[in-house]
Amino acid sequence: MTHDRHPDVAEAVEGERRLHDPAVRLSADLAEALFDPEFVEVGASGRRWTRAEMLAALPGLHGGADGPPIVATAFAGTVLAAGLVHLTYETVIDGRHARRSSLWRRGPGGTLRLYYHQATPVPA
Repeated sequence: MTHDRHPDVAEAVEGERRLHDPAVRLSADLAEALFDPEFVEVGASGRRWTRAEMLAALPGLHGGADGPPIVATAFAGTVLAAGLVHLTYETVIDGRHARRSSLWRRGPGGTLRLYYHQATPVPA
C-alpha cells in the first residue's frame, strides 16, 4: 500500500529531488548530508557504488553543472516501518529511461537519509 501523502514519503521525495539538483551534486557537504553512512547503490550499468565512491564521483556524473539534467517523474512511496521509506520513480537522462527504487531511513540525527538506491534501464 502506498502512503504518498505521509510526511516521511514527502521528506524522502524531497531528498531525492535535492540529490538531482546540480548545486547539491557539486557540494560535498550538501550531498554527504543526504547519504546514510551505510549507503550502497546498484546503478543502471550494474556497477555497485559505496557511499565514498558515490560522493567522490557525484560532481562528474549526469545531473551536474555541465551534464544533462535528470528529469524525474512518477514518484510513489511506501512507509515500510517507522523511519523507513521505499520510493519508486522514473528518470530520463539524456534520452535514457530508467526505473528507480530507493530506501530512505531515519538516522540518529532525525532526518531521512538515502540508504539504498537501484536503477534499472528501460529498453527503448
